[in-house]
Amino acid sequence: MTERQKSSRAGWLPKWLAPRGLSRTRIGVVSDSASCLPEAFARHADFIQVPIPIIVDNHVQGEDLQALMMGLAMGKAVKTSRPAPGEFERAYRQLLEAGCESVISIHMSGALSGTVDAARLAARGFDAPIAVVDTRTVCLPQGFAVADVLAARDAGAPLEMLEQIAGTATANSVYFAVPSLEQLRRGGRISALSSVLGSLLNFKPILGIADGAIAALEKPRSFARATARLVSLALRDARGAKGEVRLGVMHFGAEELAEEIATELAPFSAAPVVVESLPAVLAAHTGMGVIAVCVAPLNPQPESILDNPPAP
Repeated sequence: MTERQKSSRAGWLPKWLAPRGLSRTRIGVVSDSASCLPEAFARHADFIQVPIPIIVDNHVQGEDLQALMMGLAMGKAVKTSRPAPGEFERAYRQLLEAGCESVISIHMSGALSGTVDAARLAARGFDAPIAVVDTRTVCLPQGFAVADVLAARDAGAPLEMLEQIAGTATANSVYFAVPSLEQLRRGGRISALSSVLGSLLNFKPILGIADGAIAALEKPRSFARATARLVSLALRDARGAKGEVRLGVMHFGAEELAEEIATELAPFSAAPVVVESLPAVLAAHTGMGVIAVCVAPLNPQPESILDNPPAP
């Protein structure tokens, strides 16, 4: 793991929470593999990441990136499937049996996947409090929220406050560009007409997340222009934020370009720029060569959360 890939968890959380003597009951945290978190988070105490499987030629491949790359190269049908509710049941039970008194489950947008619905179905079978949060976003915007929740949980924040922090994921922006729209079209993420027009006119759209779903924002005529515009959009959001921001770059099969972009963005990030390869569940829809940038404000400020603490 490079320096840029190290955790960028919000340092203000322990500083603001610990002096207030908040409850330190054990709270489990669950997310899904669309969060794009660095591998180090998988070893975090009382944290489980439920995998979202990919399916290549009607064969379930789990999160096998090699199988995905071979499937894409050979033109095979590639799709994804939400985890079964039983996967979340096992995760919740494992945490509760290990001594957690409650669980917060933080997931990719329900407009993109049925994952959060599966989590809600599983949560109904437990008497213990299980809060399921739809972040209305995906990849690092979701991952930064999960990281903040883990930091706040470790500092003693109660479940209600963790829900507020997870909900701030909607303030995180993400922009991405793909060399080809074909995989997004096959997965039903964009219309067939948009894909055809993009191919014929050599558009390389800048895509983002709006109201939890993928939206076309701009239409550069080349991929080089699209990647340059990604940097411009990230810098615009960083400069327009009320406070400091964290920045991240995601890719699939474009590590060198991702590192170049991260170097350009580094002066504007309050923490080392996170550079991560997209997990299989997202790469299955974007295809090879995708580049994405994420801007995550260090907001809400601690005061805005702590001025309205949950009732005892």
